[in-house]
Amino acid sequence: MNKSVMEIWLYIRERKQFWLIPLILAIVLCSVLVVFSESSILAPFIYTLF
Repeated sequence: MNKSVMEIWLYIRERKQFWLIPLILAIVLCSVLVVFSESSILAPFIYTLF
């Protein structure tokens, strides 16, 4: 997994596509939120955000 993250970073840096960073962070944050909400006691509170 570390290699793929490094490849994405090198692509962004080489092509000067820095606008992709917030997009990638938003996708990662939403993914973490979904995974966290599946097995958490806080799940009902997270669902109210959507």
